[in-house]
Amino acid sequence: MRAILTVARLTVAEAARRRILWVLLGLTLVSVALTTLGVERLVSLGRASEENTELEIQLGVSQILILVAFMFSFVLAMTAAFLAAPAIAADLETGVAHAVLARPIRRADYVIGRWIGLVAIVAAYAAGSGLLEIAAVRLVTGYAPPQPLMAVAYLSAQAIVLLTLALLCSTRLPAIAAGAICVVVYGLGWMAGVFAGIGRVFDAGPLVAVAEASRWPGMSSKRGSSTSSRPGRRATS
Repeated sequence: MRAILTVARLTVAEAARRRILWVLLGLTLVSVALTTLGVERLVSLGRASEENTELEIQLGVSQILILVAFMFSFVLAMTAAFLAAPAIAADLETGVAHAVLARPIRRADYVIGRWIGLVAIVAAYAAGSGLLEIAAVRLVTGYAPPQPLMAVAYLSAQAIVLLTLALLCSTRLPAIAAGAICVVVYGLGWMAGVFAGIGRVFDAGPLVAVAEASRWPGMSSKRGSSTSSRPGRRATS
């Protein structure tokens, strides 16, 4: 366990030394500032018009937050993939891994330590960015989603899954190949979600079944039963 924690600590220190953490912090502050400014201007214009009610404005803010979360999920997933893809592959190419594994440390401990360090970076980035965005929007609009912690946890889990895949691929493949595989897998998963939504709208059962197969089993069975019991109604995710 001590070896695993040591590798994890060195992974975080390496990211700080390469200024990855500072770049993520700077991008987070810039993106939060720009989106908050845009939301504040839209809300100000909406409240200046007598035709818009406060409920309609809050509904609009919620839709903007969903759009921001969608875009942030893409950025977070790509960040996780390109952080993990060269994590072990680069060490193997440069010989760093051979020097480390020459010491009394198991290969599994080295991989798990790398994974824990990268997960800590991605989870901290997701939690900090997501909660800061929600807090900033609430400050200027007075609206906050009902379960912000669950939303941030979901985004973090999505990125961690892709990070894990990239790290496993980097143990056998070059960094570029591992990153490319993760990007393609993420794109296929995203397309499956879009096809599932289109299939529900047009009541295309086979399309929905194929698209749902790429999602969580529990969600698939639940949504599948709901669509089969109400075939004529549109389902919302």
